Amino acid sequence: MGKGAISDKSQYSLFTTGIHAKDYYVCGFDRADLIITLGYNIVEFSPIHWNKSKDKKILHIDFLPSEVDEYYNPDLEVIGDVSNTLWVLREKLKNEPKKDPEYFFKLRKTILDDHLEKENDNSFPLKPQRIINDIRKALSDSDIVISDVGMHKIWTARMYKTYEPNTCIIDNGLCSMGIALPGAIAAKLVHPDKKVVVICGDGGFMMNSQEIETALRLGLNLVIVIFNDSKYGMIEWKQQMHHSKTHGIEFGNPDFVKYAESFGAKGSRVEKAEDFSSILKKALNEQTVVIIDIPVDYSENYELVRKLGQEICPV
Repeated sequence: MGKGAISDKSQYSLFTTGIHAKDYYVCGFDRADLIITLGYNIVEFSPIHWNKSKDKKILHIDFLPSEVDEYYNPDLEVIGDVSNTLWVLREKLKNEPKKDPEYFFKLRKTILDDHLEKENDNSFPLKPQRIINDIRKALSDSDIVISDVGMHKIWTARMYKTYEPNTCIIDNGLCSMGIALPGAIAAKLVHPDKKVVVICGDGGFMMNSQEIETALRLGLNLVIVIFNDSKYGMIEWKQQMHHSKTHGIEFGNPDFVKYAESFGAKGSRVEKAEDFSSILKKALNEQTVVIIDIPVDYSENYELVRKLGQEICPV
């Protein structure tokens, strides 16, 4: 949820934590001799995943005191204005000897290589990695992505590179399906000069799709990218992992192109992977709401679990 607080262009960024209990960034935690947390909530990413041995030194910086548990017991807490605390900390560290960050630079390259592995995959239905990478390439640093709740959220959080604060908004607190379209309307009203893209699943989209009328009535131009698998993909993923079977996760969809047109918006359907980029770029220049329907290959969900279940510190 803090994506963009530190630019992913920074050589010190290891991208997003908390997506999976095991991921490449955990290797960075393992090597760290001090963990500094800023506005950290243990509910979002349990410290048992990065402090299993309970031996990490922790500096807690926040407006509020820490919520202590067995694996999160800070050695020091600095409570107050976070930005002022960081400024003071930076000043005090200016003349301190620098430690060799070479390991973390290598780890960053490993993560980047993993993220780019299928960025140009032309298979159809589309790989989620391909969709996320094409969206990133089409937007500027300050444009805004709003992610709904579903498997696309995992891929967006893990792979979408974010360069400025509040340019990638992910509903990861209450995890309310249907948040993305109304959230995007709000974002566009606040930032009319920025391009705004909704990333959603077909299930989440249909929960609040009537807000297309609101966006059109307000004269807003938005692009809605629908990861279409005719399922509640995240629920299917969880059911398979925990019970090796699924129940009640499949449903039918309307024709999303005709659905968009029925509101007076525009719609496109991606028929092959290499067409998405051009369709998206055209949609971003339209002065109305545009829906892009993308069949997605969510077999990659299980490939991700398989990969992260192996030894993941290759550096």
